[in-house]
Amino acid sequence: MKKILKKFLKLNNASPQIIDSRFDSRYLNPNVPLSTTVSHMNWPDYIFELGNHSDKRILEIGSREVTGISNARKRLSKAKYIGFDYYPGANVDVVGDAHKLSSYFENEDKFDIIFSSACFEHFAMPWKVTSEIAKVLKVGGYIMVETHFAYSAHERPWHFFHFTDIGLKTLFSPALGFECIEAGMSNPLVARFSSLADKYLRLKPVRGLYCHSEFFGKKVMDVEDFSWDKVEINELIGDTQYPIDQK
Repeated sequence: MKKILKKFLKLNNASPQIIDSRFDSRYLNPNVPLSTTVSHMNWPDYIFELGNHSDKRILEIGSREVTGISNARKRLSKAKYIGFDYYPGANVDVVGDAHKLSSYFENEDKFDIIFSSACFEHFAMPWKVTSEIAKVLKVGGYIMVETHFAYSAHERPWHFFHFTDIGLKTLFSPALGFECIEAGMSNPLVARFSSLADKYLRLKPVRGLYCHSEFFGKKVMDVEDFSWDKVEINELIGDTQYPIDQK
């Protein structure tokens, strides 16, 4: 079999990766929506164009330059941009804990747009962060979150959660005053269990993996005295149900 593959690759001037990529679509899950407006590569252009106006007040949660230089402040030069992060550093205006976000902006105007990229997986209590975001976002304001659904372990021990698109919709649910505009995933992954996995799983393909998950929504109302303890499950899941058929 190896000889046949090598001969095929030589005749077609192709690499194994190119041949394998022909089957990538088989790893997709048709039930998972792919993000468009706020996909991994599209959301910056969309959010910066939406927010770069003199009457806009914008907050980025997790603004510190960690993996590269941020161009958010430059591209939001007409707006009032505030960078918020747990540590001081380049592109950080306010240092603090996102779990207590509202305490850093008491008696200040609320924000028109709040966005966060690659941070929600590092929040120990993301449900608290969402309720804090709701406190400082205007009614009619927008929230955009990009985080991971599947990715390598990183920045441990503060790597707590991964999220589906549905999980993000649940965190930013109508119960908290939000309306979903788009929720989906982007950057599909091709994977298999390794030879080090349990015997019955070894080398089996893993389908339905995506690197990023995104949520873009709008705050449509204030919810007074909100508490997750008071939220009923039906307020989060709507008219859906847990699948009966597990095949």
